[in-house]
Amino acid sequence: MTRYFLAVDIGASSGRHILGHLDNGKLEITEIYRFENGMDNKDGRLLWDVERLFGEIKNGMKECVKLGKIPESMSIDTWAVDYVLLDEKDRVLGDTYGYRDERTDGCDEEVYRLISEEELYARTGIQKQRFNTVYQLMADKLERPEVLRKAKVFLMLPDYFQFRLTGKKLSEYTNATSTQLVSPDTKQWDKELIRRLGYPEEMFLPLQVPGTDAGCLTEEVAEEVGFECRVALCGSHDTASAVMALPKEKGDGLYISSGTWSLMGVELQTADCSEESRRANLTNEGGYDYRFRYLKNIMGLWMIQSVRHELNDEYSFARLCSMAEENEDFPSRVDVNDGCFLAPVSMRQEIQDYCRRTGQKVPQAPGELSAVIYHSLADCYCRTVKELEKLTGKIYDSIYIIGGGANAEYLNQLTADATGKTVYAGPAEATAIGNLMAQLIRAGELRSLQAARRCVYESFDVKEYQPKRR
Repeated sequence: MTRYFLAVDIGASSGRHILGHLDNGKLEITEIYRFENGMDNKDGRLLWDVERLFGEIKNGMKECVKLGKIPESMSIDTWAVDYVLLDEKDRVLGDTYGYRDERTDGCDEEVYRLISEEELYARTGIQKQRFNTVYQLMADKLERPEVLRKAKVFLMLPDYFQFRLTGKKLSEYTNATSTQLVSPDTKQWDKELIRRLGYPEEMFLPLQVPGTDAGCLTEEVAEEVGFECRVALCGSHDTASAVMALPKEKGDGLYISSGTWSLMGVELQTADCSEESRRANLTNEGGYDYRFRYLKNIMGLWMIQSVRHELNDEYSFARLCSMAEENEDFPSRVDVNDGCFLAPVSMRQEIQDYCRRTGQKVPQAPGELSAVIYHSLADCYCRTVKELEKLTGKIYDSIYIIGGGANAEYLNQLTADATGKTVYAGPAEATAIGNLMAQLIRAGELRSLQAARRCVYESFDVKEYQPKRR
């Protein structure tokens, strides 16, 4: 009898339900439901509608009944850093802010009045980004202290959705590390740090690893969706799940988890919390089996996604790639990690203004804008490769690109050309696949992470790009 498993993979711009099973040792996956996602602008605040998202989770689950393929277990992964606070009756307190909201402006300085930036990195190994949870909680402390005072439970978003499914409150390790409040040594919350920052330490639950059983669906949810199943924890940080799906048995090469963000790094057994690493703005996020994802967050495809939306989605991403290639001699470049590109009113305008400020040719046509974005990303990847090789003391001959960006053929070739590395692209659904892998290991269908990665290699096409002579 076929054993089915359901991965609910929710990204910042869309969500999908992927049903998977093993067939003669190969993983077969089917997308059964997809929905749009995005932050709502409410009176100038960027918020997540968690009730709508939970409704979409249940809507996708109902598709399993229509197909007659009931999953044995399911798991949820999302982006990092965002959270909900629950009161004593498990009700959500206040609004659920999105990471692109500007409320954290200046909160880094408030944090550094209590702990220096250098010590914060030495304790957690997490790179500074203005939207990290540590700064969001400082915004809560300063702007809505009554919410923080009432908070009894802190849950990252996938933990919250799994609580809504099961009634059981658990905090998963990989996503928790993105808060900048977890010790890479103990693999648990740094309670001393939390006390120094003045956050309620009792609201942080003990951290659980991927593969932990979160319980079965509540009677109410099971009746609504039409079936019963177990809920398991995966690497609920979407990048943790994606990196599980590297199509190689060992994770000792460079990778880019490419989507709205580009997460470029290597896998380490021990976190590098050195001052040199901090100055390079590299991060040590928790991974499956307590590996560390030593990487840099790069703006990623958010910029081209935004430009596409501003063009009323008139062009497919494939067409934008083609138009970028037609304008490959366009000379201008931008720093894709500049804060001006995080949440601009108009991405096109921001790119044009950046080029004006820096004395470069200003892109006008869609192909010119696309060329600037793709070439700038590839250049950033090249710089990051050099940083990673210097800090790890290793030279890498290849880069594995996983996630939706694996389909961006022009960018993949630019990356090979800029870095001089062989690029292997695929699978595109790496996050959902990694989610499924954690469930399959838990269910005994796969023996280990190494076996799971071998299964990925044997199950999905991976395209190779060789650097062209320049």
